[in-house]
Amino acid sequence: MLAKNLFLCMILFLSSCSSSGKKEHIIAKIPEASGICFYHTTKTLYTVSDEGSAYELTTSGHILRSTHLGDYDLEGITCDEKHQRLLLAVEGKDNILILDQKYLRIQKEINVARTFKNEKLLIKDKKRGLEGITMNNDTIYLSNQSHHKYPHKDPSIIVTVKDLRHTKTPILSRIDPRRIDISGLQYHQGFLYMISDTNDKVYRYNFSKHKIDKQAKLPKFAQEGITFDSDGYIYFADDKGKILKYKREEIGI
Repeated sequence: MLAKNLFLCMILFLSSCSSSGKKEHIIAKIPEASGICFYHTTKTLYTVSDEGSAYELTTSGHILRSTHLGDYDLEGITCDEKHQRLLLAVEGKDNILILDQKYLRIQKEINVARTFKNEKLLIKDKKRGLEGITMNNDTIYLSNQSHHKYPHKDPSIIVTVKDLRHTKTPILSRIDPRRIDISGLQYHQGFLYMISDTNDKVYRYNFSKHKIDKQAKLPKFAQEGITFDSDGYIYFADDKGKILKYKREEIGI
């Protein structure tokens, strides 16, 4: 009987530790968090929500400031440190919203062309809009939930744009990752990382091989954004209202 009780106590203890470990990954509560990026200059995180708000927070999850930008369905954010600004993906409008990083004020709104080589890639509606945004140098990558009639059956598409000087920018190229529901993007150390909310996976796209060369299973949550800091951590924006932080080796990618 004593051995049985000790065994049960051990199971309960391990279960408690496991549950506590999961909770430790949650560093902040952000309503409908839909995108995230790491700003190396300030070593802080920026995130956006479906409700039209932007936030700056520390890597431990303390919210430093927030602002409501307006009636925008914000689905992604990337840090443009070269120009000291933030680029936000607006779903529905398929626009890029440019914010001044210092004051979080709107500078400009850029409309993204929806056709490329006479093919309509970006369908302008609530079910098939922009989902993720990231950049490398001046090239901006945008993921679109689907470019066909049936968004839950057909894979996402990724397009690139570059010129943000005018109110409309053309699509320069496309990437077909052949994965569904690419909800977040992050360019990091020469690779393009993608997350799928439907598949609960993170993928690494290799530009030299023109294909996904690595993938890892994620814990079950509503993945909407991904970013890396300079200390070996990965952060995720969870559409259920959370920001999560993991060591890179925990994810395995």
